[in-house]
Amino acid sequence: FAFEWHQDLELVWLIDGDQERYSLDLLNRMYDYLSKNGECYFIEIFEDNQFIPIGDVTLFADDFAIAIGDKRYWKKGIGTKVLHRMIERARDVGLEEILVEEIYDWNTGSRKLFEKCGFEAVEKTKKGWSYKMIL
Repeated sequence: FAFEWHQDLELVWLIDGDQERYSLDLLNRMYDYLSKNGECYFIEIFEDNQFIPIGDVTLFADDFAIAIGDKRYWKKGIGTKVLHRMIERARDVGLEEILVEEIYDWNTGSRKLFEKCGFEAVEKTKKGWSYKMIL
């Protein structure tokens, strides 16, 4: 399922600022890195009596990443629910702030999501902005 998401050039552009599909090796290395360096979770919905993975989210001490990989679930409020839960998780593990290294200028959906949930743009980056929330 995650490999399929990372073949979608629109999604790859939004999350990586790149127009190159992921290889299976790159995808495996990415999830290996995420799981070793942060708390990485698959986002699932319960539909038709089963859990269906639709994205992923990772909380790091110094970064945060979320992606709804299955476009059928974009703009349904799922990202907002997940982000609120991860803010709770950050508090539970004793973080004092949540940092987002960069959200690209063209990723308006992510920028709106984080701003709606209380994050502030704190520093201009090469291709967007970094965000922060004090907990």
